[in-house]
Amino acid sequence: MRMGSFGRRGGLGGQPRARMSWKVRLIPLVLFALYGMYYYYANQEAVPITGRTHLVDMTREQEMALGYQSYQEILSQSQVISEGQVVDLVRTIGNRLAQAAADVDPGFEWEFNVIESQQANAFALPGGKTAVYTGLLPVAASHSGLAVVMGHEIAHAIARHGAERIAHQKLVQIGTMAASVALGDMDYDTQRMVMGALGVGAQYGVLLPFSRDHESEADYMGLLFVARACFDPTEAPRLWERMGEMSKGNQPAEFMSTHPSHETRIKQFQEWMPEALALREQYCRKASSSS
Repeated sequence: MRMGSFGRRGGLGGQPRARMSWKVRLIPLVLFALYGMYYYYANQEAVPITGRTHLVDMTREQEMALGYQSYQEILSQSQVISEGQVVDLVRTIGNRLAQAAADVDPGFEWEFNVIESQQANAFALPGGKTAVYTGLLPVAASHSGLAVVMGHEIAHAIARHGAERIAHQKLVQIGTMAASVALGDMDYDTQRMVMGALGVGAQYGVLLPFSRDHESEADYMGLLFVARACFDPTEAPRLWERMGEMSKGNQPAEFMSTHPSHETRIKQFQEWMPEALALREQYCRKASSSS
């Protein structure tokens, strides 16, 4: 009986131990917060054109090596069209856009290929390794429409959005590990519920919003490349009207998506259009419309 009383008064197994246990469990969170602040501020750089500071922790050489490796893997598993009018068109548009982006080009070796696929898509990887899927051509509908998509993808590569996403994912993973240690003595069901809530919060509160910001930033930068290359920037909102028609009823709610809604993109393009048109006039006074 006396031993039981001793335990309730705060000996071994009493309240003081519980309070100390909470302090110990908070240590990983405090260490993560300190490391996160250092990691974030020690790996900042500015995005060309927009000037936005962002988190990137790999060198350009590392990023370009990953891009080249991924590009070779994709091409080896795809039906690449090696010649023809479509290939010539894509390479002509790509080279014009690359020239328009020359003042912010970090030294990429641009390469443009065409892949036979029903996907209405394109991509540009670090290092300038770019491909267009044939399924995009009917939706692009014009040279300027195709330039809008390719300019967007080129902007992703120049802005280093892929490296930024990797850095954000690292922070989320480290934070998740710290939270898991801090919650280690909870019962399994409670721990699973809390970790699940943290995972959902990271996905919808951090990763997806950053991804949508990247898409908007690439839209803006790409639109300026399109204008500098003397394509018609007014084709951008029309392109996304066509994209909206094509995916009608299949687009998730914006907060659940990696991309802004078609309506958001159209509105943003309209807001940016005066700047793009002025830029086109500046760069292309003597050039006729290429659309």
